[in-house]
Amino acid sequence: MEDNILLKADSYKISHHSQYPPNINIVYAYLESRGGDYPEQVFFGLQYILKKHLIGQVVTKEKLAEATKFWTEHFGHDYIEKEMWEYIIEKHNGHLPIRIKAVPEGTVVPTGNVLMTIENTDPKCPSLTTFLETILLQVWYPITIATNSREIKKILLKALVRTGDPTLIKNQMHDFGFRGVSSYETSAIGSCAHLTSFYGTDTISGCVLAKNYYSAQEIAAHSIPASEHSTMVSWTREREHDAYKNFLEIYPTGTISCVSDSYNIYNACEHIWGEALHDQVMARDGTLVIRPDSGNPLEVLERLLNILYAKFGGITNDKGFKVIDKHVRIIQGDGVNLKTIHDIVNLIERIGFSTDNLVFGSGGGLLQKFDRDTMKFAIKCSYVEINGIGSPVAKDPITDMGKRNKPGRLKLIKDHDDSYRTISNIDHIDEYDKADDQLVTVYENGKLLQEYSLETIRATCDIDIDRLDFMHIMQTH
Repeated sequence: MEDNILLKADSYKISHHSQYPPNINIVYAYLESRGGDYPEQVFFGLQYILKKHLIGQVVTKEKLAEATKFWTEHFGHDYIEKEMWEYIIEKHNGHLPIRIKAVPEGTVVPTGNVLMTIENTDPKCPSLTTFLETILLQVWYPITIATNSREIKKILLKALVRTGDPTLIKNQMHDFGFRGVSSYETSAIGSCAHLTSFYGTDTISGCVLAKNYYSAQEIAAHSIPASEHSTMVSWTREREHDAYKNFLEIYPTGTISCVSDSYNIYNACEHIWGEALHDQVMARDGTLVIRPDSGNPLEVLERLLNILYAKFGGITNDKGFKVIDKHVRIIQGDGVNLKTIHDIVNLIERIGFSTDNLVFGSGGGLLQKFDRDTMKFAIKCSYVEINGIGSPVAKDPITDMGKRNKPGRLKLIKDHDDSYRTISNIDHIDEYDKADDQLVTVYENGKLLQEYSLETIRATCDIDIDRLDFMHIMQTH
């Protein structure tokens, strides 16, 4: 039953076919973010949904029989539109007569614009358009995660430009989210969305999805050996020094990360790492990344930066900021989200340290603490044809103007200054006919017509350093 497209919809969708006007031929709908927490969004994740759920022969007699039995028992009545589904099996060999146009994945578009349109290609299947809303609208999640990670990237890149080395940006935000999300699939989708902007993860499901659905030619992201509290406290408090010494000895080279707040993070940094094991740390061919995992990050990080700089030394870079010796860095992985990152990099700069000294890790704040209303995503019907005559339609509630949707057929166009805007065949008739639509047909009648690789998507949504000062960053206001 899990692989039955007829069962991948909200229950009420199965009854909608009889609610449309008689002789309706075409139902056309579109996706947009109506606002929310971000000024712009990274379009990502549709290709995964299409490949997993909609490609090829997805309707068969067996699946129709299975769904009919389920829906009849579920409602206590037979509401299913068997005629349409049987027609799809016979006429279209179980392929869905649907056309989906969308902005290329990785494209950054201001909120409030059309991102995707859906319409039936066979006039005998008009209710199919909105039947697919449920599964298609799940694209809200990867878009939101990709967008949030790119907003984080803006903050970190801007800090690196001001205080240090911008080439470090790819590894500044590490994904710790695997255990903190609601399911394996969520982890895979969210992690892959994060990887549109960064290259570090411990959520390996995202790498698997990137390879299987986005043609990742190389490993999509990297990680390093790292400790957890169980591997440290098993040595007991009295042997904390031995736990750290063992950690250095088993990894004599490369970048490694050690959680060091099992007892007293300040004592660990000043007296164990900074004195007892100082020479071993400095003799390593690689970097020890120390991880605090509790307390107020602003208070903890300020104290740790000063301790480590005093113990291991460093330089003042050509931008006037302190950089600890290359053998030692810090990773902040507790309580990390868009807002706290903004606060932390501002603190670091204020006390005279470069952002080079620090990387971040995040779990729930990176992959889980979001919902569809974070960016106010919706798919809405905006155009229908009845007896071959087209008509714009729109929801326009008097109680909430923010929920009014755009009427008519829509295009996303690009102006001379490379900015995007949405036009309709109702309000912009002449312009609509002449304008080049930035939405491209990605799916039609069961076939994927356009495919994007992770590498292409990363390049598309990359940030131009020269434009950083002009970019709106959410948390700066």
